[in-house]
Amino acid sequence: MARAPSKFRQGDVTRVVKGAVAAGVEVREVMVDIDGRIRVFAGNPAISGTPENEWDAVYEPTPTQARQPVS
Repeated sequence: MARAPSKFRQGDVTRVVKGAVAAGVEVREVMVDIDGRIRVFAGNPAISGTPENEWDAVYEPTPTQARQPVS
């Protein structure tokens, strides 16, 4: 059984990202939907691997209680 033709190619994604960067957009994430639609999300990527938590501003842990990075 033959494969179905691909919905997108690596070159398509590369062109979209290069175009966004040339337009001055800082690319945060690229997502390709199942139907082949390429989406570019703009903005700064997260600095750390841990998500922000609104309670971090309330609770100030001591250095021994601070979260350790996940390896």
